[in-house]
Amino acid sequence: MPYVNVRITPGATRRQKAELIAGVTELLVRVLDKNPDTTHVVIDEVEPDNWGLGGLPVDEFRKRGNG
Repeated sequence: MPYVNVRITPGATRRQKAELIAGVTELLVRVLDKNPDTTHVVIDEVEPDNWGLGGLPVDEFRKRGNG
């Protein structure tokens, strides 16, 4: 029973999230031969002020042209 937690900043559409879920599930099926019916994928949206990258809040990191 695989469990995958994907953390992203807000902004993905419902369709994009569905594609992420399908893609992650397919990857586990293909690479690890896992059963898709028992594969859990959870998407957490983390506000940018609660996320740091490169020693900076993610908003500041992005302002510097890094993503």
